[in-house]
Amino acid sequence: MKKTTYKGQERRQFVRLDYTAPLAYKVCKKKTISTLLSGYTANVSQSGLLCNIKDKVKKDDIIWLSFDRATLGVCAELEKRSLVYQSGVIGKVVRIERKKDHTYNVGVQFITREEKNLTNIYPKIHFLEEFKEQKI
Repeated sequence: MKKTTYKGQERRQFVRLDYTAPLAYKVCKKKTISTLLSGYTANVSQSGLLCNIKDKVKKDDIIWLSFDRATLGVCAELEKRSLVYQSGVIGKVVRIERKKDHTYNVGVQFITREEKNLTNIYPKIHFLEEFKEQKI
């Protein structure tokens, strides 16, 4: 099968930077919120990232991501736009690709401060606050 190269206008709003670094994350669900999982970032932009993880997630899952944002120049803008919680960024799974080695490439769109009160996102973020209060 021959791959075709896309020659049209770039659809992404922000440039993606190749960036491989350790990543910690939690899936914002009652069963999984207390489990810290790990993986690696593959690339990052101001609006999202691509990561490689071992655990299966679902499209539209809300996840908390912790990675070394300080070393990335692009992250100064990310910090202004994105919803940051306990030194991590909140994002929504938008793409999942299973790899031959049984890991997953997962595309995550960062949730912006403006989006945090949308109906489909707020209950999951509110769940994080409830979890935090229970742990105290």
